[in-house]
Amino acid sequence: MTLGEELKKARVDADMTQEQVAFAAGIDRAYLSLLENNRKSPTVATLFRICEALGVPASKIIARVERPAKPKAG
Repeated sequence: MTLGEELKKARVDADMTQEQVAFAAGIDRAYLSLLENNRKSPTVATLFRICEALGVPASKIIARVERPAKPKAG
């Protein structure tokens, strides 16, 4: 999954609207929409504020997005 998909999933799981999360994180709702649709990437500080608003550790969101490195062929 992408970062945007994970943020949206966390928001839905928290039963919050974009407006609620945006207000709690101190960002614009339209910006949150852009993040959830992978049209923008948040700064680390913004990601932490969004995750705090959602009640989810940023490390948990990032871990779901991380892909294992592919081993290089020989």
